[in-house]
Amino acid sequence: MTDIVTALQDFTLGLPPLLRWVGVLVAAMVPFVEAEGAAVLGVVAGVSPLVAIPAAVLGNAIALAVVVWVIGTARSGLTRGRTAETSPKRQRMRRVFDRYGVPGVSLLGPLLLPSHVTAAAMVGFGAPRVRVFVWGVVAVALWAVALGAVVYLGVQAAA
Repeated sequence: MTDIVTALQDFTLGLPPLLRWVGVLVAAMVPFVEAEGAAVLGVVAGVSPLVAIPAAVLGNAIALAVVVWVIGTARSGLTRGRTAETSPKRQRMRRVFDRYGVPGVSLLGPLLLPSHVTAAAMVGFGAPRVRVFVWGVVAVALWAVALGAVVYLGVQAAA
């Protein structure tokens, strides 16, 4: 994982200063890096947090839209007229989903799993795609703003 982050950081720093936001946007599309990590990467690379954070959120939103659309389409095709299997792992995930709902899983999910994974699971459980997408973007935006601001303040304090 460290190699991926280092490669993304090198890629971003290798871009001309006016295009570094593109590196942030691309980094945010990578699971486990996501908007939070990409916002941090952008701030550390010298991109203004006013540019890095929105670019990171946009990149993650694009990836999230693709995941939600693909999983939703696959689920619709595969579950037509069928009943779902109930493995212990699936039952456990379903209990968490039932307890916290789309907003809770979206907001708390990044503490454990990438938003791509939690979004795919929620759509797989039958949650509405638009609701999963909107709450996913809200969650990654909040996390990106929080972590981006903390890193920006830290970089400013160190300078």
